[in-house]
Amino acid sequence: MRKNTLITTFLSVILITLSFKTFSQTGDKPTNSKVLILTDANFQKSIKKGITLVDFWAVWCGPCRRQAPIIEEIANEVGKKFKISKLDVDVNKTVASQYNVRNIPTLIIFKDGTEVKRMVGVQDKQTLLNELSNIK
Repeated sequence: MRKNTLITTFLSVILITLSFKTFSQTGDKPTNSKVLILTDANFQKSIKKGITLVDFWAVWCGPCRRQAPIIEEIANEVGKKFKISKLDVDVNKTVASQYNVRNIPTLIIFKDGTEVKRMVGVQDKQTLLNELSNIK
């Protein structure tokens, strides 16, 4: 009985590890995605001009996974008018710290490099579209 429990636990850990690995490889930027992947290196240049929505997220974050398809939909709808992007806070700690991102998902809208709106927690598609449209 104990042997079965150990085997089940071991297999569960392997499956969870593989699912995180798969998500981190495919969840960052699905094929044909219009979502920009930001890093500590390209962040400032990417937000410098225009209106940019940045989704601060992490692979292990359940709410971030719920937010991801909404970000994809928005990028597909308004990706020509606004820059829609993601930044993994575990990999890019400098930017996350610079903008005091303490909870994820955190979504920040920048206009010409300046933060104009911050939202914490999962946001629905219409809320994000409205916030983007309200930026003057």
